[in-house]
Amino acid sequence: MSAQIIDGRKCARALTEKVIADVAALVSEQVQIGLATVVVGDNYGARAYERKLRRLAEELGVPYYGHTLDDTLGQDELLDLITALNADPTVSGILILRPLPDHIDEATVFRSINPSKDIESVHPENAGLLALGVPRFVPSTAASVFHLLDSYLDSVGENRADFYHRSLIVVVGRSNNVGKPAISLGYARQATVESVDEWADKTTGIGRHTRWADVLVVAAGKAGLIKAEHVSENAIVIDVGINPSTSEDGKVRMVGDVDFDSVAPRVRAITPVPGGVGPVTDIWLLHNTVLAARLLAGHDVDGRADLITDNSNPLQEAS
Repeated sequence: MSAQIIDGRKCARALTEKVIADVAALVSEQVQIGLATVVVGDNYGARAYERKLRRLAEELGVPYYGHTLDDTLGQDELLDLITALNADPTVSGILILRPLPDHIDEATVFRSINPSKDIESVHPENAGLLALGVPRFVPSTAASVFHLLDSYLDSVGENRADFYHRSLIVVVGRSNNVGKPAISLGYARQATVESVDEWADKTTGIGRHTRWADVLVVAAGKAGLIKAEHVSENAIVIDVGINPSTSEDGKVRMVGDVDFDSVAPRVRAITPVPGGVGPVTDIWLLHNTVLAARLLAGHDVDGRADLITDNSNPLQEAS
């Protein structure tokens, strides 16, 4: 069996066209939109992602306000900046990039964000709404996982609701920003959902869980964790991992949590790394920034729970 490759770049291009049109509509309606990011410290990954978001926002016509701060910044100073961004009418979306320095309490920082500008749903109010199945914003990576999955099912003519109702989704990884939201989205589709993490590999064996999965979502942050012996032949595998790997010639490339070369020949469909979940995640952040602008402007956006149901069109707001 040879897996169908789920092309994240192709999906991202389609979403990009929709977001560009949405941004143009906001501008014509004189609705203010803007994305503000905050990086504290010199973490390579956070700074690289900030640069990527800056370029994407510029391409889409979204005003961008990047704040790159020294890691000696005190927590009170960071909270003051977030308070200013909360009050700034030109900012509709706020993203605090992880990791934060050890002397800054992440939970306190996330609680300080205006929930209506919290485009990654890290504020307890938004995390709770997502868990209850009525999200204000769907976090970008978990949203991307299910957008790619939904798009694949549509492409092969499979009814989404029927598929989810009979399927077991196994999510490997329990992070607050990916694993837990993905579990909530699986529940909302009325699928059977199981949650494990890399510790299962050290105890009962992770394959004991993953081999039963119809859909395997891997977001453990451990390169090559999932191999051919861990998957069933009819599984759909969504690889969220992004791990730097240095080759013998010294070149650094990104690899996933799934050993692609061994798994791809065995399963039904798989996302590559790079070129899978990542491109969709980037554009989804801008989609949430657009959505936040509409909500802040007082628009009644009934479709704000995009992607929460099994038959939704991910970027189609209700009229």
